[in-house]
Amino acid sequence: MVSVNIRAAKTHLSRLVERAAAGEEIVIAKAGKQVARLVPLRETKRVRQPGSMVAQPFWISDDLDAPLP
Repeated sequence: MVSVNIRAAKTHLSRLVERAAAGEEIVIAKAGKQVARLVPLRETKRVRQPGSMVAQPFWISDDLDAPLP
């Protein structure tokens, strides 16, 4: 974990974001107190499951198969 003051974070934000994206945790401090933390996002992949919408209410228009204008 790296700690930087807010002025350095403002100056080097792009670099700090790259480091956080690489997995590093960065703490930002203001007047010696920790005020924020940059952490990498965990990507969540939503798994599609056949039949998962069965319980969801849906409707189909009565004129679904009508000719288009």
